[in-house]
Amino acid sequence: MQTPVYTAEDEQSLMATLWSPGLKDDPLKFVLYLFPWGQKGTPLENFSGPRKWQREVLRDLSEHIRSNGGKIDFEVFRLAVSSGRGIGKSALVSWLIIWMLSTRIGSSTIVSANSETQLRSITWAEITKWLALSLNSHWFEVSATRVMPAKWLAELVERDLKKGTRYWGVEGRLWSEENPDAYAGVHNFDGVLLVFDEASGISDAIWQVAAGFFTENTPNRFWMAFSNPRRNTGYFYEAFNAKRDFWRNKTVDARTVEGTDKAVYEQIIQEYGPDSVQAHVEVYGEFPSAGDDQFIPIHLVDDAMERPRHKDTSAAVVLGVDPARFGADATVIAVRQGRDIVAIRRYRGDDTMEVVGRVIEAIEEFTPAMVVIDEGGLGAGVVDRLKEQRYKVKGVNFGSKSSKPVMYGNKRAEMWGAMREWLKTASIPPDRVLKTDLISPLMKPDSKGTIFLEGKKEMKARGLASPDAADAIAVTFAFPVASRGERVDRTPRRAYGQASISTSWLGS
Repeated sequence: MQTPVYTAEDEQSLMATLWSPGLKDDPLKFVLYLFPWGQKGTPLENFSGPRKWQREVLRDLSEHIRSNGGKIDFEVFRLAVSSGRGIGKSALVSWLIIWMLSTRIGSSTIVSANSETQLRSITWAEITKWLALSLNSHWFEVSATRVMPAKWLAELVERDLKKGTRYWGVEGRLWSEENPDAYAGVHNFDGVLLVFDEASGISDAIWQVAAGFFTENTPNRFWMAFSNPRRNTGYFYEAFNAKRDFWRNKTVDARTVEGTDKAVYEQIIQEYGPDSVQAHVEVYGEFPSAGDDQFIPIHLVDDAMERPRHKDTSAAVVLGVDPARFGADATVIAVRQGRDIVAIRRYRGDDTMEVVGRVIEAIEEFTPAMVVIDEGGLGAGVVDRLKEQRYKVKGVNFGSKSSKPVMYGNKRAEMWGAMREWLKTASIPPDRVLKTDLISPLMKPDSKGTIFLEGKKEMKARGLASPDAADAIAVTFAFPVASRGERVDRTPRRAYGQASISTSWLGS
């Protein structure tokens, strides 16, 4: 396809059209106008426009732009799309980038992918392909991983619009998990678009640094992440779970997308099975139910959250306590009665004596048959102080020897193993943070097959939070539960049905 030759009048008309509110603030209309849909002799002669799911994303973006109109404090548009393969993610990414570049004069666009190969060979190749098809392709110059305004356009904008063009462009940016700070440094009042392609493989540390790109209070701030859901841990996964309140979510089943070869998807389902990882990731656009090294499968947690409470008043109440002091971690008190979690209480920033007071309050409220506390770190002082006050509590050291040393490498792995079995019939609250805690730790068997669990420091190195709530439940399985006649104190225990369910399941 030959690049058209524009006269000065043609150029002015094109600029007036692309920069008019009707197009620049409506990405779908922009895409329909900019590319030669249905035109003979072009690669798009058999296509009438974007697919249905692509149109929905473009319309959502338009609605966001309209809703930001007239505001002083502008919202950031955050979108995470999880999908099966072959649905046109890279095409949509390209349209969004060209729209931002063409209509937000002076803005900065950053594109990153899960690997250098993905960025250069797939993402960038798709961007340059669509840019070559656009009506305004002559506005820009393309290099290996950059798109910049042509010299004549930059001079025109600086002269007539009195606007700087130094940061106007698109950059394909690589990243390093070992040096995430090198990824920082993008600030632009004219607007920022950040696109993560195959986002499931991008390090959590990069997501954290990238959040700093959007500190300028401008309406033109857009963060979009697209991926096949290959990992059930990490920030992309959290965008659909613990962090879903901060993201717009969209899941696209490849079988529902027009113009795709449905036989390919049915073959994947038949070859690997409808419940296989391959079917979930490649076809349904859903996160796999369990990774090979995931200790607690997602389906166990989901089933437990949907299961109604058993309300077995004959079962003993056990308190589990996972203390934390300051920092990002929370002290968590979990109350378990048989197969039910009665309450989860989270507290942040408490010192030793404050944690002791929290535990005493829980003892007085729930009158448990047993209280078990992780005695590592701050927990040792909590255990000692409670015993001084003659409360019957037990401390457990996560690193101590397991009672099943052939199967589990330490006490923590053993307790988590018991909790995993319990989840098969348990009822737990619909707490997204708890779900993340339960499914995040990886299994790390040694050469003999003895199971260890990933530690908190290792999880934090992957950008994941400490699984405080899950650890608090796990410690309730550390020891056999005392008989109903052996209480922590002499206060008559209220019946289960009379105890109020905690309203702090979602944390403080």
